[in-house]
Amino acid sequence: MIEACPVLAIRRPVRRPTDAQIAAFADTPTSFIVDAMAGQGALAAAIAPLSTELPQAAHGPALTVNAGPGDCLATLAAPAFTRPGDMVLIGVAGHQGCAALGDRVLGALRNAGAAGAVTDGPARDLDGIVTVGLPVWAAGLTPNSPMNTGPGEIGLPVQMGGRQVETGDMVIADRDGVVTVPFDLIDRVIGKLDTIRHLEGERDARVANGLIVTPDIEALLASESVAWVD
Repeated sequence: MIEACPVLAIRRPVRRPTDAQIAAFADTPTSFIVDAMAGQGALAAAIAPLSTELPQAAHGPALTVNAGPGDCLATLAAPAFTRPGDMVLIGVAGHQGCAALGDRVLGALRNAGAAGAVTDGPARDLDGIVTVGLPVWAAGLTPNSPMNTGPGEIGLPVQMGGRQVETGDMVIADRDGVVTVPFDLIDRVIGKLDTIRHLEGERDARVANGLIVTPDIEALLASESVAWVD
């Protein structure tokens, strides 16, 4: 006799950033965090803030959900495993044929204390989502609805927007997009942020004071590394 296969695979979180680590990313632009990771770390540009009527910044530890294309069973179960401050990442393998989430599941995530939600699929029920008020980054909108039959996964690694994300990684999102920081790199990235903030402040001041071309570019233009074409 063939036994029925499980419809959900769930791994309870085994690691989570400390409160101090989470706080270190507050009010930090995603571009600064990318610079601290050698220019990498952002999810695909299609994953963007869903609406200007929602908060445009959020950060917190990842709770990963692999709902699969066209399904939402794992997404419906995710609020049961969401801890206050979590960023819930819902992967649907980039499927664009139907919504990955809507206002009711986002309301449940808000009730569980989630800081925000990110998906590589579209969302639906925008008016309701705005009423819920939870920050959302998604790949657009569609009224099409998913199935809820599974299979799906919660707490296991998920591929999203060109990156693999694991539960416990840091997720930082703003108007520019979504950046993920692998758990093992959190302290290294935090250690670079003050320097990046200082350098960015200096560069902004130079531009505000009339800078046109930086000294290194001026030196390049005066060197033999440039071929002048008549």
